[in-house]
Amino acid sequence: MLKVGVIGCGAIGREHIKRLSGKLQGSMVTAVCDMYENSAKEAAALVSGSEVKIYTDVQAIVNDPNVDALVVTSPGFAHKEPVLAAVKAGKPVFCEKPLCTTAADCKEIVEAEIVGGKHLVQVGFMRRYDKGYNQVKDLLDSGEFGKPLVVKCTHRAIEVDSSYSTEMAVTDTAIHEIDCLHWLLDDDWESVQVIMGANTKFAHPALRDPQVMIMQSKKGVTVVLEVFVNCKFGYDINCEVVCEDGVIHMPAPSFPTVRKAGKLSTDIETNWINRFIDSYDIELQDWIDHAVKFEVAGPNAWDGYIAEVTADALVEAQASGKIEKIELGETPAFYK
Repeated sequence: MLKVGVIGCGAIGREHIKRLSGKLQGSMVTAVCDMYENSAKEAAALVSGSEVKIYTDVQAIVNDPNVDALVVTSPGFAHKEPVLAAVKAGKPVFCEKPLCTTAADCKEIVEAEIVGGKHLVQVGFMRRYDKGYNQVKDLLDSGEFGKPLVVKCTHRAIEVDSSYSTEMAVTDTAIHEIDCLHWLLDDDWESVQVIMGANTKFAHPALRDPQVMIMQSKKGVTVVLEVFVNCKFGYDINCEVVCEDGVIHMPAPSFPTVRKAGKLSTDIETNWINRFIDSYDIELQDWIDHAVKFEVAGPNAWDGYIAEVTADALVEAQASGKIEKIELGETPAFYK
């Protein structure tokens, strides 16, 4: 039984606590940590039938001998301290995306993991566990469609609040495609560009929306990603891969097609949680199954670094309007 400490007791933290303590196999939550003690207490109350220790200090929960592994769900800017602490303590750690909010901080975690000599860090890019994306990957990997040439994606949300910035279209939204397509294509990024066109009337004054992001891979695959976060009609995630010998289109979640009042219609998902709820369950179960063996099967620290370097370049491209190069360096042997 993997004894887990959860750091960060907000909405995502509480959802993961419920998964780890009641829904998934092989884990139990033994401690929680939040800078706000009341939040930690409320989160601890979600675990029934066992005593859960409450902390407000990150190092204290990491050092707890009754904690085998950590799940970090605090805001992105606060990820570095707990992830580094877990690595230095030799404890497996699942960190929600992003790994960190700067490439330099991600690189520091990569270097600490290499020095420690153990694969301990998994990043919460849950799309790698989505059934639809895995079906596309299986078809690509089969080789029967030939090499991929162009990928067309949409990432549409109904609305965002006034705190959502133009940069967040990259750091909070496109970050999923940055990682998922890197995995889907088994390729690294060469360059990126952002095109700002007409602005929707539904965007607040400081937000450019929609945006078209173009990413070029090292093997020459061109990705065209539309990010539209005030599209109003639904939460709409699409991915189409154009290959030499055919086209692969990711299936959408299944809804019935109905005939009524002279119309033929099919619903569109309106809630991102519903769209990827199963992926979160599969992702954390996979982490549990491997963490007990000190293994990482999902996105690792180097993947987190790749995503952040690429996001930094896209944010730069938002401002410059130019094609920006991606400078990753060689993949360390530790991650090959």
